[in-house]
Amino acid sequence: MSQQHTMNGREKMKRFSLKAILLCVFTVQIFAFSARAAEPIRIGYIPVIGSSALFVIDGKGWAHDAGLTLQPVRFTSGPQALQALVSGRIDAYVAGVLPLLQARAHGVDVKVITAASVEELEVISRGALAALLTQNEEKTPASADIKTLFETFKKQQSRNVRIAAQPPGSVPDTVLRYWLLQQVKISPPLTNSVSVVGVDIDAAQQAFLAGAVDAAILREPALTVIRNRLPESKILATGHDLMPDQPGSVLAVVAPEDPAHRDWALKLGQLFVRATTFLSEHPEEAAPFVTKVLGGGLLSESIMTQALTHASSHFISDPQRIVKGVAELQNFEAEQGLLRKTEPVDALFDLDMWRQIQK
Repeated sequence: MSQQHTMNGREKMKRFSLKAILLCVFTVQIFAFSARAAEPIRIGYIPVIGSSALFVIDGKGWAHDAGLTLQPVRFTSGPQALQALVSGRIDAYVAGVLPLLQARAHGVDVKVITAASVEELEVISRGALAALLTQNEEKTPASADIKTLFETFKKQQSRNVRIAAQPPGSVPDTVLRYWLLQQVKISPPLTNSVSVVGVDIDAAQQAFLAGAVDAAILREPALTVIRNRLPESKILATGHDLMPDQPGSVLAVVAPEDPAHRDWALKLGQLFVRATTFLSEHPEEAAPFVTKVLGGGLLSESIMTQALTHASSHFISDPQRIVKGVAELQNFEAEQGLLRKTEPVDALFDLDMWRQIQK
């Protein structure tokens, strides 16, 4: 009887030990899964108003509510973000679309899952160039008149018009050159009448405010800052003038169909659309979140509200709206010798995921 009791005790101990081991394994798996789920999504972004959906998502706490941990990584130009994509330092990207084609040319499986904005970029003028524009026409003149304006400026000032952009390969640089050559019809090379100064975003705004250049291709909130500081400045070309449905910022994800990325990419895309709609419909409510990131302690919330209100109609989500423009700008870059070869534009867009995001 005692021997039987001892055996039963041993059996119970074995069963208890097995349960304890299984419980420990299960607990470790749960913690491992939680750790994986909580891994930060490294999102490269450029500090412009087209990236505002990302700031709204963070400010509203929507990512946390969706179980996502976002780790924003700031860049000052598309080529910088391109380097990060190629080196695998970011998982997602919120910035201009054109550098993504170059990333794909380097073998990076990055795809656009939603758009963020269109017609972001405008060309603003100051000084003698703005004065000429005012003398000739109170509203933005036709492209043909811009060519005459530049010629008159060169005769009067004995030098080219200087326009600040961002580095070659960036969206602002490409859009500016496209406008000058394709729309304004300035004969190449541009250096005969225009000098394009390639600098980063902050430097372009500062160069304009300091009078080091006559014009600059900029986005909001820089445009609103300039209008407030230099009321005599004039818009030389609106975003629509530069190119109708001009491709702006996008949300792109590295390998969105990868099982390790798919769930969070879909959630992030849905949040992005929600935030883009919020920006379009309630710019004044979005202003505090955008000011926190783009203001740098220097811009007031009222200035940001003005900028967002001005840009509200440009916040869009449908990536299909920019496919044609992306193809057109890529072909232009190839013609200008900025690309060795073109990439299939359709392959850049994950329209299947876009359709799922809409559901």
